[in-house]
Amino acid sequence: MSKHNSLFAKFFFHSKQSSWLWLFLRVYIGWQWLYAGYEKVINPVWVGSNAGVAITGFLNGSLAKTGGQHPDVSMSYAYLIQHVALPNAQTLSYIIAFSEVAIGAALILGLFTGIAAFLGATLNFNFMFAGTVSMNPYWALIEIFLILAWRVSGRIGLDRYVLRFLSRSTKNDM
Repeated sequence: MSKHNSLFAKFFFHSKQSSWLWLFLRVYIGWQWLYAGYEKVINPVWVGSNAGVAITGFLNGSLAKTGGQHPDVSMSYAYLIQHVALPNAQTLSYIIAFSEVAIGAALILGLFTGIAAFLGATLNFNFMFAGTVSMNPYWALIEIFLILAWRVSGRIGLDRYVLRFLSRSTKNDM
């Protein structure tokens, strides 16, 4: 590895000075998740009297993208949609809505940033596997970088205190 690559990696993934960049990206992605989740939580087709209606429509739309010479959705993912997601659409609707809110809040607060970014990327990849591109690739890429920079990405946030506390707690238990 060249010296320049090493300096780049040290700055972005280990340096306290890069915390400001990660704060900006973390809050941006966190806001996107929080807002998307909030919009679902207040919508009765996601959470409430008609929960499951929106996700069922989304999933059926994904199944329609499995045909043709170059399908947007793979048959293996379509199988998962048909046999796992659709039969549990109402539960999945609640899980997605509240997960988006929790991921957004955790990223904004800088609380368990690496874990929240991983969960956000997992949702983004699921949306992409279901044939929806939109902003998902961009957000997933940012989340991957937040995961790689977990030591400093939550430094300007609650991770600075929570991770230090957890580190002390596990040392005392040994």
